Amino acid sequence: MNRHAKIVSTAHYLPERCITNEQLNERFTALDKPEVVGKLAAGTGIEQRWYAPDDWASSDLALPAAKQALEKAGRKPEDVDLIILGTDSPDYITPSTSVVLQQKLGAKQAGTFDVACACASFPTALANAAGLLATNKHFRTILVVGVYMMRKLADPEDPTVFFYGDGAGAAVVEPSDEPGFIGSSFLADGDYSDCWGIYSGGTAEPASVESVQAGRTNVRMVKRYPPEINDEGWPLLFKRLSEQNGFTVDDVDQVIFTQVNRHTVELAAQNIGLPLEKAPMIMQKWGYTGSACIPMALSKSVDEGRIKSGDLVVMIGSGVGYNQAAVAFRM
Repeated sequence: MNRHAKIVSTAHYLPERCITNEQLNERFTALDKPEVVGKLAAGTGIEQRWYAPDDWASSDLALPAAKQALEKAGRKPEDVDLIILGTDSPDYITPSTSVVLQQKLGAKQAGTFDVACACASFPTALANAAGLLATNKHFRTILVVGVYMMRKLADPEDPTVFFYGDGAGAAVVEPSDEPGFIGSSFLADGDYSDCWGIYSGGTAEPASVESVQAGRTNVRMVKRYPPEINDEGWPLLFKRLSEQNGFTVDDVDQVIFTQVNRHTVELAAQNIGLPLEKAPMIMQKWGYTGSACIPMALSKSVDEGRIKSGDLVVMIGSGVGYNQAAVAFRM
């Protein structure tokens, strides 16, 4: 019997504190940057974002989404064989955030590992889960989580804080006789690895008093991050994935793109011939939730009945580095 990976439940968690563009505009106007928020809002469509309590870490944010996904699947934490967590805003450089989540969740039987290819992490994690289920007969239940709390790693006076919202999404993936997982595809280009990131605190430059004072332990955009990376890369990934796995855009019920910019999603949908109503967007009301945005949008679409059993869903993620990843699932 073939073992295909099936998404059996989804969940998402949005924290309680809403930060509006008006609130951010007050901050940046006081910093003599009154044009920042309006310009970024017009370009992205983001109207607000949500913050977790300041004493939370990413694992705390991931926990409610993980619990809810397991409850929807009728599973207990001790049923989980493996936790795969995708983020580029981890609790620590080491140990992995997935093992911290394992302890907080009480998933004592589960192994864990992190996926850290920025906002392409969730599709990459799903592809990993599918491969492991196909090749390891003892695996039954894999919990895949995406979580994002980049705003805690940002300088609050940096205009890029406009983007960052906190959030988490999760999926329970289990074996099935029928697909399930259809296929995956990946792109990367390290030529852009010096554009946007956190450049002190690792082995290239261990954190020091000087690097902290200079802001190099904060996330920051150092060079222009070209929008054509996504404008061209997302349609290319869709084309490659669909051709390799024998489906067309007309067969697809939804395509969930990284939720950073409304215009980029609109352009990608247009370029692959996808009706815009099949490209859900959450960034307007939830902000940019990075490695969590795809599972959050997936869960919201399932909850609203926009994704039903049997639907073909493509997820295309894009993160700094750059890394890009796409997966296709029959729900």
